[in-house]
Amino acid sequence: MARALEGYTVVDFSHVVAGPLATHFLALNGARVIKVETPTGDLLRNYSPNRDEWGMAPAFRGINIGKESVSLDLKSDEGLSTAKRLIEDADIVVENFRPGVMDRLGLGYDAAKALNPGVIYCSISGFGQTGEMRDVAAIDQIVQSLSGLMRLSGEEGDPAMRVGFPIVDTYSGLLAAFAIQTAVIQKERGLVESQNVDVAMLDATLVMLSSVVNPLVMAGQRHKRTGNRGFSRAPTADTFACKTGEITVGAVEDHHVVKMLEVLGVTHLLNDARFATRIDRLTNADAMRVELAAAFDTRGAVEWEAAFREAGLSAARVMDIEETVAMPHLAGRDLFLDIAGERVLNAGFRMETGGPGTERGAPELGAQNEKIPKVAV
Repeated sequence: MARALEGYTVVDFSHVVAGPLATHFLALNGARVIKVETPTGDLLRNYSPNRDEWGMAPAFRGINIGKESVSLDLKSDEGLSTAKRLIEDADIVVENFRPGVMDRLGLGYDAAKALNPGVIYCSISGFGQTGEMRDVAAIDQIVQSLSGLMRLSGEEGDPAMRVGFPIVDTYSGLLAAFAIQTAVIQKERGLVESQNVDVAMLDATLVMLSSVVNPLVMAGQRHKRTGNRGFSRAPTADTFACKTGEITVGAVEDHHVVKMLEVLGVTHLLNDARFATRIDRLTNADAMRVELAAAFDTRGAVEWEAAFREAGLSAARVMDIEETVAMPHLAGRDLFLDIAGERVLNAGFRMETGGPGTERGAPELGAQNEKIPKVAV
């Protein structure tokens, strides 16, 4: 295969989600990833309500496929010496401890660069390696709270609500993988000899929220919570209850709005001065929603979805995640890998040649211990 990182070795000192997800994408792109774990293993190994899965929980397996596992006690002389040996032979080092921990162990960027002058070293933390908050502890939901993310969804006046999955960890891991591959390109082009990559979960979250943050910092425009109404705030881009089920539609441009109203059988609304133009509809969005809701209540979501799609409009019934992953459409998208009889998500993009993937599942704790040369101390 011609995957981008074939031949690269990553030594991964990270745990739980953000760091392991970053190295997950490196592994899917062909890198050899050596996961360095404590003797008790990554905490994510036990993230399951089913005790029978502890040690190899699905959450762990899903983002550690294709990796190797070495268990080391970094507080012991032997474990520390072995870790240094691994860094000497690595192209990339990734860690997500609190700032200062790796330095105290003698494994921080400066120490790694002394061992390996060409190393690309990526640190992922809550607030970064610099600044007054560098030593503050953080996990996903803490950054969700601090970043303002929890007050973006829902309606004005609703209590704060966490996004229902570790979105901060996920985006931080993706951004770290992108930053690492950027550093690889810099090095290959001779622009740098080594690189120190600093990814902060708070920074990453604000970048993820660019559609909210940029209008605020550029023009003082404060985000208004609009429930399920889309970014355009158009009342014709919203989620509606139907006779059975719910549907989301996305009609923003005038010609799409006309088509939408034709499908719903309510084109007379365009003759109402409150709804005649896009600005009128924004100004009177709540009133228009009442009119649209009455129309949607006459048929089921499945019927409306078919009607809107036949008209070339953007629409989808609201589905459970179980329904989504079973969609026949996904079968030919290379979105899933089959590993040892188990289906697991791939990287989420396709390439004509050398696309992402692996044939190996996640490693048992310390599975490669015997393959790592013992270091005399």
